[in-house]
Amino acid sequence: MFEKRYYYLLKIQYLGYRFHGWQKQPDVKTLHHMIDRTLKYILGDTRFKTLGAGRTDAMVSANEAALELFIYNDPIDDFNSFLELFNLNLPQDIRALSIEEVDKDFNIIQDSKVKEYHYVFSQGQKNHPFCAPILTTILEPLNIDLMKKGAKLFEGSHNFKTYCYKATDKGEYHRTIEQCEIIDNDIYTANFFPSESYVFIVSGKGFMRNQIRLMMGCLIKLGRGEVTLDYIKNTLKDDSEAVMDYIAPASGLILHKIDFL
Repeated sequence: MFEKRYYYLLKIQYLGYRFHGWQKQPDVKTLHHMIDRTLKYILGDTRFKTLGAGRTDAMVSANEAALELFIYNDPIDDFNSFLELFNLNLPQDIRALSIEEVDKDFNIIQDSKVKEYHYVFSQGQKNHPFCAPILTTILEPLNIDLMKKGAKLFEGSHNFKTYCYKATDKGEYHRTIEQCEIIDNDIYTANFFPSESYVFIVSGKGFMRNQIRLMMGCLIKLGRGEVTLDYIKNTLKDDSEAVMDYIAPASGLILHKIDFL
């Protein structure tokens, strides 16, 4: 029997602090599992499949993530009602933002897109525990001005092998970063936040395993005085064999938005 398939792009946001990342895994709570379980409940007997735009690690959050929803035979007639019912049944740390119909040629994995990540952090003091889900606390004082200079070095096309977790000699490590900077934080605020905090902003078309957390780890080491600007420049050269040994904590990392081109 012929089955007609319908295609939808869903945008969601979530607090990743209690989840073991996006990808389904046995015996642990993941975002993909929770979303599929909720869809199964609200769609009943309607057959469906979901595919995420990419994976996030345990404890990583998203202000705007995306997934593709495939539904067989029974299309969604009322997007507003669907979103209302979906959000009613999702846990409080996941929210559906929007849904739109796409065609069969849309591919959420292969279609060109730009992802913008934020890494939120503070330095020099112990923060209120409520900050923990989205803000990393670096207890030591950091040279923020030097870190801002270091961040700009990552912009452009470089060899990012140093910033790929467990890199091998067979991978493709040349990537282009369109924006990379550290700014004073006025994006994420709460009355329990420290008076000063910062956001490391990175955007590009593709990132490798733990790339942004490794880049942030390098910048933290730069701020501590453990590496130099010249060290960062050398790690980005084609012949670099350096291995970054510090991965910044996951809970400060946020997928801020995804733009499909």
